[in-house]
Amino acid sequence: MTTGVRRRMGVEERRQQLIGVALELFSRRSPDEVSIDEIASAAGISRPLVYHYFPGKLSLYEAALQRAADDLAARFVEPAEGPLGARLLRVMGRYFDFVDGHGPGFSALMRGGPAVGSSRTNALVDSVRQAAYDQILSHLGVNDPPARLELVVRSWISLAESTALIWLDGRRIPRAELEVQLVHDFAALTAVSAAHDEEMGALLRRLVADEPADGPFGDVAGRLTSLVS
Repeated sequence: MTTGVRRRMGVEERRQQLIGVALELFSRRSPDEVSIDEIASAAGISRPLVYHYFPGKLSLYEAALQRAADDLAARFVEPAEGPLGARLLRVMGRYFDFVDGHGPGFSALMRGGPAVGSSRTNALVDSVRQAAYDQILSHLGVNDPPARLELVVRSWISLAESTALIWLDGRRIPRAELEVQLVHDFAALTAVSAAHDEEMGALLRRLVADEPADGPFGDVAGRLTSLVS
């Protein structure tokens, strides 16, 4: 009878495995509640071997956050095809896929955990926000945004973060409704800004010109009109 021989992993392969294991554990529970012993057990190695690849829990935590941040930032990538409202709705769907599947990890990334206040963690959060900001500007077809547009886009990204964090605390509102509501929020923020600035008004008119009546932007316009009629 022959027995299988466990293949020895290379350094980078083992590091990536440990990051994946840690991220999976952090996705289910707060990083503060996950021990190095649990990570080692889940990876099938000894505790000292974990420390061979990472100096401590903080460095492993930050590496896991880096992977999570890269994944989350990629959720905002969307082909520039079709109406903007439909594109943003698909983005929100992928965004909440991540939030739904990595609740504690998402909270740790946005609120901080063992690394709260560290420059590394803050830089990761900022990188996600900047990636989202750049992608939204790309969807809008704007390279040099005016101050009011920057305010609208960055405010909307912060709103999406806050909405997701509040939703995780009990999931009291259906997720699909929140995804649509956030797209409506983007349209509403843009419309309010357009009421104060002609440059934003021109942008809004350009955006809605290609929007179908049954799309997210047309839907919110109809809902608001019915409230005041």
